[in-house]
Amino acid sequence: AALEYVRSHPLEPLDVADFERACGVGVCVTPEQIEEAVEAVISKHRAELLAERYHFNMGLLMGEARSQLRWADGKTIKNEVDLQVLHLLGPKTEADLEKKPKVAKARLAPAEKQKVAVVENGDVGAETQSLLEQLRGEALKFHKPGENYKTEGYVVTPNTMALLKQHLAITGGQVRTRFPPEPNGILHIGHAKAINFNFGYAKANGGVCFLRYDDTNPEKEEEKYFTAIREMVEWLGYQPYAVTHASDYFDQLYTWALELIRRGHAYVCHQKVEEIKGHNPPPSPWRDRPVEESLLLFEDMRKGKFGEGEATLRMKLVMEDGKMDPVAYRVKFTPHHRTGDKWCIYPTYDYTHCLCDSIEHITHSLCTKEFQARRSSYFWLCNALDVYCPVQWEYGRLNLLYTVVSKRKIIRLVETGAVRDWDDPRLFTLTALRRRGFPPEAINNFCARVGVTVAQATMEPHLLEACAREVLNEQAPRAMAVLEPLKVTITNFPAPKALEVLVPNFPADESRGFHKVPFHQTVYIEETDFREEADKGYKRLAPGQPVGLRHTGYVITVQNVIKDISGRVIELEVTCTKSDVAEKPKAFIHWVSVPLACEVRLYERL
Repeated sequence: AALEYVRSHPLEPLDVADFERACGVGVCVTPEQIEEAVEAVISKHRAELLAERYHFNMGLLMGEARSQLRWADGKTIKNEVDLQVLHLLGPKTEADLEKKPKVAKARLAPAEKQKVAVVENGDVGAETQSLLEQLRGEALKFHKPGENYKTEGYVVTPNTMALLKQHLAITGGQVRTRFPPEPNGILHIGHAKAINFNFGYAKANGGVCFLRYDDTNPEKEEEKYFTAIREMVEWLGYQPYAVTHASDYFDQLYTWALELIRRGHAYVCHQKVEEIKGHNPPPSPWRDRPVEESLLLFEDMRKGKFGEGEATLRMKLVMEDGKMDPVAYRVKFTPHHRTGDKWCIYPTYDYTHCLCDSIEHITHSLCTKEFQARRSSYFWLCNALDVYCPVQWEYGRLNLLYTVVSKRKIIRLVETGAVRDWDDPRLFTLTALRRRGFPPEAINNFCARVGVTVAQATMEPHLLEACAREVLNEQAPRAMAVLEPLKVTITNFPAPKALEVLVPNFPADESRGFHKVPFHQTVYIEETDFREEADKGYKRLAPGQPVGLRHTGYVITVQNVIKDISGRVIELEVTCTKSDVAEKPKAFIHWVSVPLACEVRLYERL
């Protein structure tokens, strides 16, 4: 109780009387009060106690009694519970000493659950929590809106509580998250986790999520990326509460930069990029430059009097990774796609990110683990300007084996012609996955299987493909196709012309209808479904080893193998037998008859 009170009242001085009252100081609980409370609880559960006797969950009685007498001694309550239960039920019998039989839990139908995964050493263990269940309420131990100060590491200033009060007045206690991509490339599978996490957490807790473009680097941004990003967010099934841009707040960010200089927390520096790179760069000789001088020089930067790289605005702090005085503004003579030539100085991520979160009153700033080193600068900058400070929470990145997800590397592949574009089906960008036929539900289910983990997860592509199969089994009517056909002639075909075979649209659920497929004397099977010699474990067609033709009700047996001059098998002559008469075959294979030609594209890994 004392710790909870201190966490809820971070500012000094503490009200001692209120503190002692919250901690139960001076409260006296009499034996009579304990006896009455326990008696009331047992009376409430009397029928169940008499029915189940000592198999009843006594912890329930303890919990309810303690909830009524918060400051009572737990051991005393337990003794009173034991005494009154003994008085009601009498001593334990042999039946009471027998173990209670376990009740089998009812299994959920597949539609009622989504499998989630715990990632351990690259393996996936199935659980039965949906993504929303993982993200709902207390599941993640996140702070409640307005209780930012209860988060470990959160910096409390004399203005914190007043700012949080204003924040709650604006948001009404609503959860607010944001998805802030840079519009310098197409979203990939790793971004899908970020989208699901940010939009999903807001949805699971009755909140809203902003789509905010971090458009502070005009050299690399293109309009097509803005359009594609929003399109992919909506394709995954999410609607942003509002679409904003970091550039919407350029005027406010510039005003705050001036205030940061006035407060002595920022200065104009002339060190080159090469000089401040690395983990142990030399301190800037301009760190103690007078405030008035930095204000004048920063104005000169804004007016374009410095060339690119000749001056930067730096903040006076040391980050967790040892990086000293991160850059807040730099000079770039590149027109911005939204603001045109108005600005020739642009803010950096370290400066922009937390302040845009503050402006939009974000409650939970969710980002990947590599931004953990920026958490101190996040809190520092908001507090240095005395503005509302959100809480940054980190989660593990999602990576896939055998593919490239780095935007910088994908751009290089596109530019060198190794891939056609961002939607080349061999890539794992979201546009490429959509073009390849992956349903958005499969991608969301995959993110749910990976789970909300702090550790980085590196997954096999086949897990994503398995999610796609699960969804397509429910959504896509089944059709039979043969990619490498081998001609099969049925010499004793039972009809003078083609028969019509009813094939279920969804083999797992025949109630969803059928379609008709022609079954002719000549059919085509996959070349790989026939071997001249059946190895151990091989169950498909071979001489002396019949197979069933799926959905036809017939089993075929090889009679003759026809080869070309090179010795390659080009045709099989077989006989057919009704499956209810023939011995059950080891396997059933797919086939086509009177086929339609189609184009099938198969993609190798990059």
